[in-house]
Amino acid sequence: MNSRNEADVTTAVAPSSPLTAADRCDRCGAQAYLRVELQSGGELLFCAHHAREHGEALKGIAANVVDETHRLSGTPAPATDAEH
Repeated sequence: MNSRNEADVTTAVAPSSPLTAADRCDRCGAQAYLRVELQSGGELLFCAHHAREHGEALKGIAANVVDETHRLSGTPAPATDAEH
């Protein structure tokens, strides 16, 4: 028990909300699939292409990374000429 009437405070980081179609890449404006929470407190959003391109550099400044690029593997294949 605290002798000076101080509360015990525990801090926790709230989990990031999932990325949506409204979240856009800060580099090119495409749909974002990677959120980089910076050690300085800000965040950057990247499409899969720019996440791969800048991945190594981001490791040094990231406090947390939310990678949802796995969602891309569930996209339908493009139509072929035989289907038309």
